[in-house]
Amino acid sequence: MQYSSILPEVIKVADEASTRVLHIYQSDFKVSYKEDESPITAADIASHEVIVKGLRNISQNIPILSEEGAQAPWEERQRWRRFWLVDPIDGTKEFTQRTGEFTVNIALIEDGEPVLGVVTAPALKEAFWGIKGEGAHKRDRTGREHRIRVAELPDTIRVVASKNHMNDETRDFIRALGPHKTLQAGSSLKFCRIAEGHADLYPRMGPTSEWDTAAAHAVLLAAGGSVNALDGTALRYGKEDVLNPYFIAAGNWYIPRP
Repeated sequence: MQYSSILPEVIKVADEASTRVLHIYQSDFKVSYKEDESPITAADIASHEVIVKGLRNISQNIPILSEEGAQAPWEERQRWRRFWLVDPIDGTKEFTQRTGEFTVNIALIEDGEPVLGVVTAPALKEAFWGIKGEGAHKRDRTGREHRIRVAELPDTIRVVASKNHMNDETRDFIRALGPHKTLQAGSSLKFCRIAEGHADLYPRMGPTSEWDTAAAHAVLLAAGGSVNALDGTALRYGKEDVLNPYFIAAGNWYIPRP
């Protein structure tokens, strides 16, 4: 598959979903809760519907795994060599708190690896995308597009952390780094800040699901970075359990230690 040939269509789908999401974000929306007590809004559902329809128009043959869709059983999913992995809104808490730091996320997974990813931040009017081996780009709030790349080895490590999911394990890891600067960002934007060279390291010592990370992981890989589990292995997708292990996202200077 020529990823570059479908990328413009995937960006268009993400932009269409972002428009729907932003319309709801600017309204008096209601918040409901799933069985696991995570929040969900009409924006999550609207984004899911737009994305699924758009991706099926791109290809009828590539299956779709979305946080807000019916989950295919493992017996079926384990045969998927290639599939779309979607989080209609990553950072629903940021959405409900109206911080603006939520994202729409679409990734293409091939043999367990995120090979194409598109991340949009509707309220911030930013978008990021990347293709394996072909580089990553950002579209800023003025509409200008430019290539992005991770930063070189920093003098002082800029650690980006979650606003809503900081815990003792993460704090201990950050303290062990020595001199550093701590930045905060919501949702999958943490990966994107590393990809564009504005941060250097994102340790996640807490639960995430595959759809939370895949699209921004693809962007970061395309920008020259890495995402590894704590044992040093690359984060993989398409597992029976959709929960990710703890991981560290970083620029190209970071060498994971098993």
